[in-house]
Amino acid sequence: MQATLEAEEQETTGTGPAPRLLVVIPAKDEAHNLPRVLDELLPLVPAGHVLVVDDGSSDRTGALARAHGCRVVRHPFNLGYGASLLTGYHLMLREGFDLLVQLDADGQHPPAELPRLLAPLLAGEADHVLGSRYLDGGHAGASLPRRLASSGLTTVARWMTGRRFSDPTSGFQAMRREVVEALCHESFPEDFPDLDVLMDLDRRGFRLVEIATPMRDRLEGTSMHGGLRILYYFYRLFLSIALMPVRRPSLYRKDRGDGPRPPAGLGRAPVRERRQAG
Repeated sequence: MQATLEAEEQETTGTGPAPRLLVVIPAKDEAHNLPRVLDELLPLVPAGHVLVVDDGSSDRTGALARAHGCRVVRHPFNLGYGASLLTGYHLMLREGFDLLVQLDADGQHPPAELPRLLAPLLAGEADHVLGSRYLDGGHAGASLPRRLASSGLTTVARWMTGRRFSDPTSGFQAMRREVVEALCHESFPEDFPDLDVLMDLDRRGFRLVEIATPMRDRLEGTSMHGGLRILYYFYRLFLSIALMPVRRPSLYRKDRGDGPRPPAGLGRAPVRERRQAG
């Protein structure tokens, strides 16, 4: 992918080095699925540019990622999908990457689609790109409850923002550094960062683009949206949308008058330091 990115960047702009890309893969108990994902991904992206966030797995998820040469950050216990993304976001900002791609560890997102996902960013046409399984009429990897949930979320988004997000629960996304900076705020959802995050980015004026990307059925295991968890998901989502107007700004937005830059370490500032700063 590094060579692909360089070629596409030079074709688009004619000059300049290729942007540095970090691929973030949140993973919990994905030892059966992760190796296939990495086998498909690593011919495209250097292993040192792939971060697997092991969210308190009880299996060999982290060990398998290390065996593939990837970088691994392990949470001591399960913190949630959103918290895993934040870990990746903070590392991306700390180490000066320009672009970030996030994809799930369950095998639903074909790594071969990365160039298409990144193309609108490299062409300067978007700040954030969402891979949608529904734009081309596909339904792979989506149960009936999930399809109904996506339909309901699409209606909510259109009512509140005037725009349509066809697949707001997709974990296959690409974004610029500026978008990652905006996402690192105190109220970023630590469990299900979906439609509320997209609406927040749209509200901030970022250019959001959806492209059709094929998705496969999950290899093994169950989705975090499966079963009765969908009820909690809707409750949490609507609560998060209701609280959007009072969210705190990003701690990383140092050039926009929104507060100081945080320390260089991963994660958020300690609670005591935040209270004193306030």
